[in-house]
Amino acid sequence: MRISTIFLSIFLIPFSGTPERPAEVPEYEPMEIKVEPKIVKNMELFLNDLGHQESGNRYDIVNRFGYMGRYQFGKSTLKTLKIRVSTEAFLSSPDLQEYAMQQLLKYNKRRLQKYIDEYAGDTVHGILVTESGLLAAAHLGGQGSVKKWFRTGKIRKDGNGIKITNYMQRFGGYDLEL
Repeated sequence: MRISTIFLSIFLIPFSGTPERPAEVPEYEPMEIKVEPKIVKNMELFLNDLGHQESGNRYDIVNRFGYMGRYQFGKSTLKTLKIRVSTEAFLSSPDLQEYAMQQLLKYNKRRLQKYIDEYAGDTVHGILVTESGLLAAAHLGGQGSVKKWFRTGKIRKDGNGIKITNYMQRFGGYDLEL
């Protein structure tokens, strides 16, 4: 039996009819298909989500510890990034705050690249390791605390009691394209 004969016998014969009496086609209930929009976890969403966590995305806020702006930068971090500016100037410049965040992400990525290359996609100390999760954790507690976590499992907390592992999980899986 040739393939075309098999095809005809399987697919056409059950629905064959004559011109006088067309084949009966079974009725089917309409099916509702829900299509969920795909959320692309990219740099823009990462910055929005991190900014929301840090300050409610407010550029003009200073917390009780003196951390300032949308991403809650400390003066020592700005100094590390060679950004020397007054608190007032920093708070009044969203562009400067965005620049500082980009610079910090690049700075931390360079220092954590070995860990990103070796562990991204693996579970370490019960946490799925991703580049964006590590960079968020480094933003919260410093890249040194992330390295220490890899070596010892010790989990650093910030002044509000937030663990770096919380940031690793919450901000994992974004495509940052740095």
